[in-house]
Amino acid sequence: MTSEVEDHGPAPDPTPGTGVAAGPVEAKETAGGSGSSEGYQRGLGGRQIQMIAIGGAIGTGLFLGAGKSIHKAGPSIILAYLVAGAVIYVIMRALGELLMYRPVSGSFSEYARELLGPYWGFVTGWTYWLFWVVTGITEVTAAATYVNYWWDIAPWISALVFTVALYGINLISVKLFGELEFWFSMVKVTAIIGMILIGLGVITLGFSQAGDTASFANLYQHDGIFPKGVGGTLMTLQIVMFSFLAVELVGVTAGEASDPAKALPRAIKTVPWRIALFYIGSLIVILSVVSWTAFEPGTSPFVAAFQKIGLPAGAGIVNFVVLTAALSSCNSGMYSTGRMLRDLALNGQGPRVFTRLSRTGLPFLGTTVSAALMMVGVWINYEWPSKAFDYVVSFATISGMWAWIMILFSQLRYRAKADRGELPRSEFRMPGAPWTGIAALAFIFLVIGLMAFDKDARVSLYAAPIWAALLTGSYYVIKRRTPHVFEKQR
Repeated sequence: MTSEVEDHGPAPDPTPGTGVAAGPVEAKETAGGSGSSEGYQRGLGGRQIQMIAIGGAIGTGLFLGAGKSIHKAGPSIILAYLVAGAVIYVIMRALGELLMYRPVSGSFSEYARELLGPYWGFVTGWTYWLFWVVTGITEVTAAATYVNYWWDIAPWISALVFTVALYGINLISVKLFGELEFWFSMVKVTAIIGMILIGLGVITLGFSQAGDTASFANLYQHDGIFPKGVGGTLMTLQIVMFSFLAVELVGVTAGEASDPAKALPRAIKTVPWRIALFYIGSLIVILSVVSWTAFEPGTSPFVAAFQKIGLPAGAGIVNFVVLTAALSSCNSGMYSTGRMLRDLALNGQGPRVFTRLSRTGLPFLGTTVSAALMMVGVWINYEWPSKAFDYVVSFATISGMWAWIMILFSQLRYRAKADRGELPRSEFRMPGAPWTGIAALAFIFLVIGLMAFDKDARVSLYAAPIWAALLTGSYYVIKRRTPHVFEKQR
């Protein structure tokens, strides 16, 4: 690990049309990947990009949060994931079109800056940074509690060890980060596929303790598909959307992908079958093996299924997988926060010191500051253990969905400009645009509106305006002091 840093800061005046300051590091890049990589090393191969994309769609929201969703909605939760999954695919295709137009590490923050205006890029960059900080706070603390399943260790000790270890890995090389994410994702994928195969065996062959009651009829026999009504299903959409947060992380890897023009579209094209297998497939099998009436909000549906089948090691296996999912999320958070801070600094919208890279091409200082803030979260969760998770999850959901909103609006503006010949056309166009993008935006705003009816999620709606006011004030202060930073994009 090395902490030597080199100043890759911007020159005073921005390069017209790119939104990125001119200097040693140039963000302008073509879809063919022949441009610069903003000073980063292109150390992420196609295999790693694929697994980062897969792993981004599988997190603790599925392994733990689905239990709460099932309790609230019953079998109709499958339909909720199906509809939400279709929206996620539209978002990813919109992101893919933008990435093939210009693959940069700043991703949706950079696109919002160029296509919607500097204010929106500023807000998006800082909001996505905050999203990963608060997510990291939740995940590293959760990981510490999972360790207590095997060993009686003070949570703060485990949290400290995990944070320092992941921080160190993120400072060695991007290739090591990608390799770690590859194996984290492999564990999650293997666990889900194993659960599906075992569950299908129980349903079709009738073996194990669950053999007598396991049946696809469990999906509709107990008060129907909508046992809590359509309203109950709608109220689970916030949790469902939280399960998909981080699927957009593949966009942040664009500046460090070895072959973005090939790897990124391939990863995005696999989104439908990933959602069909990991979410729809696993939930159909689990709810067939175990009736939805047996689930409790704090119980993992995977644990409940293994217990019903009668596998004594099932709970331990799921605990290990959930630990892996939490560490994977925290690892991704450290990766993305450092790059978001550097992108903001390159555009004069953050402290210049964050533009510096280590000798191995890594954003050392941005990652360090973000990791330090994640450690503060250990104390927060210690002080308010009962409600901290719900509050952070709801705030993470609304801040993560902000990134999706900006992706969709940016794609709408980009497509209009490309159709008019003002910008080059992307080779990876979103199908059904602009109507698919408009429908996805309507769905996201519906979810945000429904959050007002959930007492825990409502907290994030109170916090969001405060955060927006803070960012808006900061924007105008910076604009007044350095007006050239926010010159209108051309």
